[in-house]
Amino acid sequence: MEEPHSVNSPRTILSFSKRGRTTTASVSFVDPNDEKSNSGEHGPKPSEVYGFVGSITTVVATAIYLAWAYIPEPWLHSIGIFYYPSRYWALAVPSYAMVIIVLAVIFYIGLNFMSTPPPTSLTTMFDEFSREPSSFLSHMEGDEQPIEPISDLGIDKINVLMFDDAK
Repeated sequence: MEEPHSVNSPRTILSFSKRGRTTTASVSFVDPNDEKSNSGEHGPKPSEVYGFVGSITTVVATAIYLAWAYIPEPWLHSIGIFYYPSRYWALAVPSYAMVIIVLAVIFYIGLNFMSTPPPTSLTTMFDEFSREPSSFLSHMEGDEQPIEPISDLGIDKINVLMFDDAK
């Protein structure tokens, strides 16, 4: 038999009493992926269905695109396919898409450069949330000074702290 005050595991016997009385503890965790615990809902989730349909659609569209782009015209005519877009578009659409993506990235970077102030602007150091160190502590005596309030350090102090030793 087991010693009193022994603990085996949360799902089996727990004995904490001096008499050796054993009790069974049961722990149940609700699995969100379990279909039985979804309060009456049955079947797959809509996001799973959309993902499955989207992946199947992508595979079918890729197969049709590759067949249209690479199968010779006489073979397409022999199986009864006479109407399809010009082969020019098989190369033009991906090329146009890549050029549009590259131009969009360049345009986005350009907009960021245009909206950023120059490095010499004071707005890179001060804004409406900047706080100057307050001077109310000067009139307090020795040990009674509280902790200084939060404030920004001036660029001159930072330069002295960082670059004064370099000389």
